[in-house]
Amino acid sequence: MSNSPPVFRFAPSPNGELHLGHALSALVGWEAARAAGGRFLLRIEDIDTGRARPEFVAGIFRDLRWLGLDWEEPVLVQSTRFAAYAEAAGRLEAMGLLYPCFATRAEIETAAAGGGTDPEGAPLYPGLWKGRPAADIAQRKAAGEPFALRIDIDKAMAAAQTRLADRPLTFTELGESGRPQITAAEPALWGDAVILRKDVPASYHLAVVVDDAWQGVSHVTRGRDLYAATHLHRLLQVLLDLPEPLYRHHRLVTDADGRKLAKSARDAGLRALREAGVTPAEVRRRLGFSAS
Repeated sequence: MSNSPPVFRFAPSPNGELHLGHALSALVGWEAARAAGGRFLLRIEDIDTGRARPEFVAGIFRDLRWLGLDWEEPVLVQSTRFAAYAEAAGRLEAMGLLYPCFATRAEIETAAAGGGTDPEGAPLYPGLWKGRPAADIAQRKAAGEPFALRIDIDKAMAAAQTRLADRPLTFTELGESGRPQITAAEPALWGDAVILRKDVPASYHLAVVVDDAWQGVSHVTRGRDLYAATHLHRLLQVLLDLPEPLYRHHRLVTDADGRKLAKSARDAGLRALREAGVTPAEVRRRLGFSAS
């Protein structure tokens, strides 16, 4: 057992303003770090460079400070880490676990019609470029066509089982009480997921796994909407020889209709609440925390 203090993090994306759901996630991690005598990190997950905005980064800092949170400096910004993600993907590719996919979203949706979906509701990849002849791939690359790198989930699972010496692939989930529960990981739920996107040399799944390990994060606290991602993240951790953190997927903040708050739905942000006269203490009480 390590005697190092536990490390928690809050990792928002700067593609909109923070709302109450983000406040809950930040407070869960920050309060847990305080209770455990641990460290609390802030990470800016801005690999979606087309949507990330400097004003939203500034807003993240402003809103969290308004809530009374603090964190270690410097803050890790993922757009400075593309080389690290490419290196990790290169290791997977060298193991024969990734393959290029030139298919468009429309081509995938057409080919996958009537098939299954991944945990986010997207069509499971129908294997359009899986096992394609090397000559076909080389021709497309030579023409400069953009491509994603997808994981061959069957080969990846086999490789993981070899590394685990046929022990089961699992993750440890901490419930609201803090009691650990060992859960079987099922990466196949994601099919041949994208590991490097066409538009940026990263993906959420790869970047978060690489950076959690690089920053020494021991406790991943995030919303229940990201619970299913843990299945794939544990697979990547095993394949890349990365440490396994503990996970806690907290409740989501919903509206009166039970819908999860979202930036895309323009739900009231923390800035709007602040400008309306709501205090940090009121936000904390609304989210189930003490006002202090």
